[in-house]
Amino acid sequence: MCGIVGYTGESRAQEVLIEGLSRLEYRGYDSAGVAIREDDGIHVVCRKGKVAELAHTLGHFSLTGTCGIGHTRWATHGKPSEVNAHPHTSCDGNIAIVHNGIIENFAELRDELALRGHVFSSETDSEVVAHLVEDNYHGDLVEAVRLSTEALVGSYGIAVVCAQEPDVIVATRKDSPIVVGYSAGDAGSAAMRGSFVASDIIAMLDATRDVVVLADGQIAKLTPNGIEYFDEQGRPCEVTHTHIDWDLDLAEKGGYPDFMMKEIHEQPRVIRDTLAGRMVGGRLEIDEFDLSPEELDLTDRVYVIACGTSYHAGLIAKNLIEAWARIPCEVEVASEFRYRNPIITPTTVVVAVSQSGETADTLAAIRDARVKGAKVFGITNVLGSPVARESDGVIYTKANKEIAVASTKSFIGQVVSLTLLAMLFAQAKGKLTTAQVRLLFRELADTADQVERILSDTDDIREAALACKDAKSALFIGRGIGSAVSYEGALKLKEISYLHAEAYAAGEMKHGPIALIDEGFPVIAIATKSPTYDKVVSNLQESRARGATIIAIATEGDEDIKNYADHVIYIPKVRDAFSAITATVPLQLLARFVALERGCDVDQPRNLAKSVTVE
Repeated sequence: MCGIVGYTGESRAQEVLIEGLSRLEYRGYDSAGVAIREDDGIHVVCRKGKVAELAHTLGHFSLTGTCGIGHTRWATHGKPSEVNAHPHTSCDGNIAIVHNGIIENFAELRDELALRGHVFSSETDSEVVAHLVEDNYHGDLVEAVRLSTEALVGSYGIAVVCAQEPDVIVATRKDSPIVVGYSAGDAGSAAMRGSFVASDIIAMLDATRDVVVLADGQIAKLTPNGIEYFDEQGRPCEVTHTHIDWDLDLAEKGGYPDFMMKEIHEQPRVIRDTLAGRMVGGRLEIDEFDLSPEELDLTDRVYVIACGTSYHAGLIAKNLIEAWARIPCEVEVASEFRYRNPIITPTTVVVAVSQSGETADTLAAIRDARVKGAKVFGITNVLGSPVARESDGVIYTKANKEIAVASTKSFIGQVVSLTLLAMLFAQAKGKLTTAQVRLLFRELADTADQVERILSDTDDIREAALACKDAKSALFIGRGIGSAVSYEGALKLKEISYLHAEAYAAGEMKHGPIALIDEGFPVIAIATKSPTYDKVVSNLQESRARGATIIAIATEGDEDIKNYADHVIYIPKVRDAFSAITATVPLQLLARFVALERGCDVDQPRNLAKSVTVE
């Protein structure tokens, strides 16, 4: 949620900030703004809407300052507007801040500051930070920021500039990512010289590949000549530098019409990369999962905690963990997990799944589980993210940067990672033999080629999308793993096409949902060859008899399904355990095609942001 970028160096800050904000726009696009230090003080320019609106407005200014901060917002406190857009300034205009996260005690702080004469101009929680820094500033911006954060309750990633310290940016964080880096701008290099701060590494990849992910409470002081680091007490401290080897074109569309389509097509690569090096000497190995075989064998309960798309990946994992390893597995919506006092013992393993690694509800659940004695392992896509740091071990999905707000390749990476985890538990408990694990691993690897086959011909999916474009609602159904796939398919359709959709286990049709069906109502069914195939076909017959338009995801070679469906989308034959990978891909494409037919922005759907860092 929300994107932060800052630069101090020798180049015009305006261009650097706009370029960085454009790359961070997936994190929020309700409004955008910059604060740039000029000779006569700090100039703030904000606009409601996307970064392009801000860039157009800045074209009418002649800001030449080389130090500034910028922000692209996803609204939490206060509606999207120029008044509520960041950066926010202090009363005297000498302090400007950008903030990602949520200040839980902002109302109390606002009242206290108002009694001391501070006047507020926005509805946001973030504005109190600017006023706090103003109150605490006595010639040292680092100390002012440090003292101010002592009063904050909640999560924050903050970058601050001050008129009295013209080339300085101070940044800090708690539970919200902040990354800093320095570029020497060596001769022959396209990189500009100076220091950079951002909420995501992608904003500074042009300039440097060596970055520092700030830990909670750490403070960075950026100047054109380098970066100094301080701990929570304001003492100089050592930090760990991380080298990033992503190619910059991972953040570009690479010839595809939108990021969503590009990322859907990257899924075969994600599968292969996630599996690389996992089969060693004929045995499955996940070194990051820091439990001995004996400890794995003692595990008697698994919780998967997640939100949204990641939750659906967890539902798939439940089927596999219980079927292969015979361990009870519960999948919990992270926002509910810590409120129901779940049963946790030292032999409980909690698996936290989060694309961004900064989902607030998931982080809160991790902390609760660790306090209660569980081993916690993260599955995330973001190096050095809070979920990664606060877990006992972490498996990074090999999706690399995902720009489109609706998750596609990250979901596939999560499913593959969780499938490996289920196999690892089964191997440790002796429920699967070495030969069985090898066979499953080979078949899992084959899904990369099978997804490529699906992507090579999408005409049937496009045709099916036409049956949905004018609908008012849609129903997704499936059984077993197919029901979990249905939930994800319905979510994708809702997220990017704004077409209302619901998903049910197909056996629930007669318990209420069938009342929705009338003439032309789209019913999308996961009808692959599985132990429950005949029962799904029976549900299709019930739906068609009531006038539904049936779209079936079916196994290649199944000619009988044409008797029950108006549109058939074939996928390669796979083991039922791996059908979630292949069946999900056409549903992603279906959602995208429907959204385009309805004139929607598939990369940046309304009201959504890529990561949710507030509860």
